[in-house]
Amino acid sequence: MAWIEQLLAICRNTFLECIRQPVALVALVIGLLLIVLSNPFAAFTMQDDQQMYVDIGMSTIFTAGAILAAFLATGVVNREIENRTVLTVVSKPVPRPLFVLGKYLGVAMAIAAVTLWLSLVFMLVEMHGTMPTVRTPWHQPVLAFGSAALVCSFVAATWANYFYGWNFSATVIALGVVLLAVAYLICLPFKPDWGAQPLAASFRPEIWKALGMLLLAELVLAAIAVAASTRMGQVLTLLTVLGLFLVGLLSDWLFARRIEQLTEIMGKLPEGQAHWYDTLHLEWGLFRALQAIVPNFQLFWMADAVTQKKVIGWDYLGMALPYGLTVIVMSLAAGTLMFQRREVG
Repeated sequence: MAWIEQLLAICRNTFLECIRQPVALVALVIGLLLIVLSNPFAAFTMQDDQQMYVDIGMSTIFTAGAILAAFLATGVVNREIENRTVLTVVSKPVPRPLFVLGKYLGVAMAIAAVTLWLSLVFMLVEMHGTMPTVRTPWHQPVLAFGSAALVCSFVAATWANYFYGWNFSATVIALGVVLLAVAYLICLPFKPDWGAQPLAASFRPEIWKALGMLLLAELVLAAIAVAASTRMGQVLTLLTVLGLFLVGLLSDWLFARRIEQLTEIMGKLPEGQAHWYDTLHLEWGLFRALQAIVPNFQLFWMADAVTQKKVIGWDYLGMALPYGLTVIVMSLAAGTLMFQRREVG
């Protein structure tokens, strides 16, 4: 159908535009350095070095993804409007809701690609483990295949950029995801000394679940940024996204805590003295509304569960995933509504 072709075309162009942005390469390289360097730095703890590395590594991945969500998503719609290139799209005609959805999907694919790239590097370093003592063996398969994947990605991207004019950032991301995934899969059945072991011995499903939740949080941020960019400039959109993100991290403390206090107070009132229009009920309703409107990003942070070696239940994921998807849909719906009334000519 025509609308599917239009959606795929917008999504593809936006994805290629995003992974070619310098900010994508900067976030990738800085994230790579921080993830690798976190391994020796985590060895200075007084307790479990590996838990410290997991916490630092996941924080790095989420920070890189959040930066990409903020900078890439805030410009994809607003830049098109300022450059008047949106006129060539909406005059096809392409429905405006389809334009917003295609832009978001392209940004989401770019964020997912960079997050997967960094996640594979993180999982390889996690498989290697920290070096608390000089007698701790090096994980030779990880060093061999992981290093080879990284070197080949950057060397091949440099070669393709110099001789064929391929975009360096896009090539590093696309080729790196494939090579790092192959390196990770090859390293799973090997011990540090190249001995064989079961795949379950080195595969970390709980960490992968936590990384998936981090990606969902980044996609929520991207949806909010795309929605805000339909009406605001890039600077104001960045401030809006940052503000909602910080408030969302403190949602339990700002809203849930006060709701619990008000519920306890109202429960102690004598029968007949509590009315829906009194101050307590109105305040309770206000905080409930704010809790429902502002996304709770604390729900997506599973690093604490991983470091405490707890199992992330599928029942929790079954609750958090629909919540994140609902926030994404509602944000895009709000952005589409605002974009429908915006003058682009």
